[in-house]
Amino acid sequence: MYALKFLKEGAVGPYSRFQWPVPNGKPGTWVRVRGGLIECQHGVHACTLEQSLAWLQAEAYVIELGGRVIDGGDKLLARSGRLIRRIEGWNVRTARLFAADCAEHVLPVFEKKRPRNDRPRRAIATARAFAEGKASHDDLNAARAGARATARAGAGAAAWDAAGDAERQHQCGLLRRYLNVPELDKRGA
Repeated sequence: MYALKFLKEGAVGPYSRFQWPVPNGKPGTWVRVRGGLIECQHGVHACTLEQSLAWLQAEAYVIELGGRVIDGGDKLLARSGRLIRRIEGWNVRTARLFAADCAEHVLPVFEKKRPRNDRPRRAIATARAFAEGKASHDDLNAARAGARATARAGAGAAAWDAAGDAERQHQCGLLRRYLNVPELDKRGA
């Protein structure tokens, strides 16, 4: 089964700190675990596209999982896996643009409640400019701080719950376009 594996820069597991063998033009080496499979503790972890929003990291790979695959709801768990290829289209720049696209999609909900507050819109514009090398770290940090303060002040749990499922579906569709991974459409996550 093919799935997604998100890793820190250098193909390092974000929680395990495991250094994955990186594919070099052909599938990587199989990584196998012995003993019981325990979510978040022991096993090869990966995710479907729909589960990936919680696992995004600096690098993205297509991974082939071997043996029985357990769907833990928010992740997949298997006894073995090997990285098939790095998804070159996913990088720091596209991750920032993806985040800006997601925020921009829900911006009308916020602006309807707070039409005079332009901090989120400015933060999105700054994030896009930063991704394109046209804004500084200081600009980005200032915009982020303003947007976070606004979000804390204006967040309504009921509104987020009501729109959450639809927004997750939208974000998964957007992420599918950013990642462009035909393997997942054929056989797998």
